[in-house]
Amino acid sequence: MSRSVRLVPALAPLLTLALALTACGGGVHGTPGSSGVRDPYFPKLGNGGYDVTHYDLTLAYDPDRHHLTGTAVITARATQDLSAFDLDLEGLDVSDVMVEGRTARWNRAGQELTVRPARDLAKGATFSTTVRYSGTPETITDPDGSKEGWLRTEDGALALGEPAGSMAWFPGNHHPSDKAAYDLAITVPKGLEAISNGELTHQSTGGGRTTYTWHTAEPMASYLAVLAIGPYQVTSSTLKTGLHVYTAVDPDQAEAGRTALAKLPEVLDWEQRKFGPYPFSSAGAIVNRPHDSGYALETQTRPVFPGAPDTLTMVHELAHEWYGDSVTPKSWRDMWLNEGFATYAEWLWEEDHGGDTAQQTFDALYKGDYYDDPDQSKAVWAFPPAKPPNAEQISANPVYARGAMVLHKIRQTIGDRAFFAFIQAWAADHRHGNADTADFTAYVEKKEPGHDFSEIWRDWLYGDGRPAHE
Repeated sequence: MSRSVRLVPALAPLLTLALALTACGGGVHGTPGSSGVRDPYFPKLGNGGYDVTHYDLTLAYDPDRHHLTGTAVITARATQDLSAFDLDLEGLDVSDVMVEGRTARWNRAGQELTVRPARDLAKGATFSTTVRYSGTPETITDPDGSKEGWLRTEDGALALGEPAGSMAWFPGNHHPSDKAAYDLAITVPKGLEAISNGELTHQSTGGGRTTYTWHTAEPMASYLAVLAIGPYQVTSSTLKTGLHVYTAVDPDQAEAGRTALAKLPEVLDWEQRKFGPYPFSSAGAIVNRPHDSGYALETQTRPVFPGAPDTLTMVHELAHEWYGDSVTPKSWRDMWLNEGFATYAEWLWEEDHGGDTAQQTFDALYKGDYYDDPDQSKAVWAFPPAKPPNAEQISANPVYARGAMVLHKIRQTIGDRAFFAFIQAWAADHRHGNADTADFTAYVEKKEPGHDFSEIWRDWLYGDGRPAHE
């Protein structure tokens, strides 16, 4: 229903002014957004009061000086009336901050960059924040002792983000629950490559420097952003399906890396048959020297490998493109939804390629025969996959192996045909979104209402110790 309103002429200009002020934030009395989204393991990560939709990053890196210069333009939507909001940024020196083209006040406290716009922002308003910064980017040590953030290499740098490292090289809302599109332009000395996520849309050289521009259209959690700088051997190709594949191999890994990556199209084809259509516009891989990171990581569209990967490692990391990158956890408590699926992908590959069946792998894990080390066999039962005890354990063995066992128990319960239809539907229905364990269990029960999953949830997903099993 609509109603017409007749304005008193003398009041019309005043009402017009009031509406204009409201539209631009005038007359809004906001409150500060929270610093952190209270993640159970990383409570200071992310920030409340807004949702980022796009990052536009313009960077320049000098490897000799180990110096990074950046301008980040962050487009977001206010989810409340905002008088101030926080961005996550570890280290680096901020020179100025602007909100909607106006100079904003700001201050630093640890990883929190608190921004106070000149005018309060109205709930629902879209606004842009520009942050100019520079300095020596930091390497961050995870609770489990691994290194992330900005990793300096012998001939460049490698930026990795899981779980908190991306805040070492650009400001943002660094929690997996806030995904956004990205444009990234990176300028480096001529002769070096700079590889990131998505599509390479432009490359130009001048004055001894080369600029590479990358575009990621699909939503991406910041921990999945990657930037690799060095004298990589780069290959660009297009698969029969039209999917663009972009790979980069460190010269020290040239022969082994190329041999390993030759299997990438086969793995992608198999995974699309198992998991459904590939969820992004490009694929690929980055192969570094083993000591550059020491671990593989499922960075979106372009996983990173520490040396030439074996086939199962490639299967695992590429499976994350569906489970983890497209369907991203709402919090770091939900890591098993990433790692359980990717580990089960390894079991399925073995099953389809002359190795042990998934049932045989499950049985070996349950009996303690899967690992040569008895302590590693016991570690499977250290805690339930949906309840890691602390941040140090979110990537521990139960999250991977026992997470995969949960999936196999579902398969045993509903049968192969329904199970493989289910894992495709889960990826399709949550494509480019976020989900947590409660979403998963509810989804299973809705899809398969004729089965009782209470024992699986109670004993295998949330229960302590090794469950009873016939």
